[in-house]
Amino acid sequence: MIRLEKTLRAWGTPEFEGVFKQELAQVGNAALHLQQALVAGSHVTDAPPTVMIIRMEETPASIRIHAGLFFTSIIAGCSCTDDPTPPNEYTEHCEMAVEVDRVTAETRLVRLE
Repeated sequence: MIRLEKTLRAWGTPEFEGVFKQELAQVGNAALHLQQALVAGSHVTDAPPTVMIIRMEETPASIRIHAGLFFTSIIAGCSCTDDPTPPNEYTEHCEMAVEVDRVTAETRLVRLE
């Protein structure tokens, strides 16, 4: 389970947006399930995503954030030494609902279609 503890502690402060963006980007592309959001490429690169906050709301139980994630992908080739195809990077995008429990910081991520 993902826990965004720094994000929870920063809620209501001027630093919240920066803390959230940094902490979510550090979760790791595999945990964010970015592979399922690919459109142009066939493999997500290891570069962390850039996070954009679209909307936020607070409930008694959680902090809900609608976020946009920009990440890069490539079309993976055979990696042969004589492969003439250079690896092109593509910019990909997906939107995600992020819900942080206000007591435990346990975080639920749902990729939005």
